[in-house]
Amino acid sequence: MAIGTRTRITLRAMEQFIAVAEELHFHRAAERLNMSQPPLTSAIRKLEDDIGVTLIERGKRVLGLTPAGKNFIDEARKTLRQAEQVVTTTQDAAAGRTGLVRLGYVGSSLYGRLPDVIRDFRESHPDVRLELKEATTAAQVAALRNNALDVGILIPPLVNAEDIEQIPFDHDRLCLAIPKGHPLNKRSNLTLTDLSEEPFILWPMVEGRGFHLQVIRLCANVGFVPTVTQEAHGMHAVLSLVSVGAGVSVVPQSMSGFRGDQISYHPLTGSEPEFDLVLSHRHLSPSAKAFVRSIGEQ
Repeated sequence: MAIGTRTRITLRAMEQFIAVAEELHFHRAAERLNMSQPPLTSAIRKLEDDIGVTLIERGKRVLGLTPAGKNFIDEARKTLRQAEQVVTTTQDAAAGRTGLVRLGYVGSSLYGRLPDVIRDFRESHPDVRLELKEATTAAQVAALRNNALDVGILIPPLVNAEDIEQIPFDHDRLCLAIPKGHPLNKRSNLTLTDLSEEPFILWPMVEGRGFHLQVIRLCANVGFVPTVTQEAHGMHAVLSLVSVGAGVSVVPQSMSGFRGDQISYHPLTGSEPEFDLVLSHRHLSPSAKAFVRSIGEQ
C-alpha cells in the first residue's frame, strides 16, 4: 500500500479480526461469527493486505498477534464501542431520551401542578436537559413562534393563535391580595366591591389579555372600573408591589402562600373567578414530544 493512501476498513472487518485474535483459532472464530472458516481466512488476509501490515503470527495454526496486531485490536475495540455509542445516542435522541426541552410558564403555574410534572419528567428522563423560563402569556406565544421555546404553560384565550396547539393542563381561581396592614383586612367576608376605591396593581393587557380582561370583567360585574395606578410584568412582580403597600390586586389563589407575612389573601366565591391553564406548543422535537407525552400519562 502506498504511503498516504486512504484505507477504508469496515466495522465488520474489525469484528472479524477481534474474534480471531481472541480465539487464536480460525475455526472457533468462524463459529462465533456464524460463518464458515474459508471466508473468514480470506477476510483477515484482505484486511492485512489493505493496510499493508501483518497482524497475525501464523504457523500451522494461529500463534498470536504481531506488535502491530496488538495495537490494531486495541484501536478496533475502541472503534466498535464508539460505533455502538453512535447508534445508541442516535436512538436515544430519536426517542426523546436525550436532548433539550425549553419550557416557558406563567408564574402562577409554579404553585399548581407544574412542579410535580417537572420532577416526574426529570426522574423518568434524566438525560434530557429541562430549561425553564418564567414569562407572560404574550411573551410565550412570541417565543413559541420564533422557536425560542418548545412548550409553554400559559393562560388562554390566545389571540390569533390558530397555529398553536393548546392542551388542558391545570385549573385555578382568583382571589383578592391586600397588604397585610391594610384596614380592609379587619372586615369579615371581604368582597371585590370593598376594593372599589382602592388603587389597583395589574399587568399590561398586552402581556396577558385573557387574565387582564377577566379581572376587569369581575370588577365591572359588581359595579366599578378598577383604578390601575401601576402595572407590573409577571405575577411575582405584582405581588411584590402589593406586599410593600403600593396597592391591591386580584391574583391566582394558588399563589396565596407567596409573601404570606406581608400579604393577606381573600377568596372570591362563585364560578366567575375560575380560570384554566393550557400547555401550548407548535413544532415539537423528540424530547419535547416525550415531555408532552409524560404529562398525558400522569
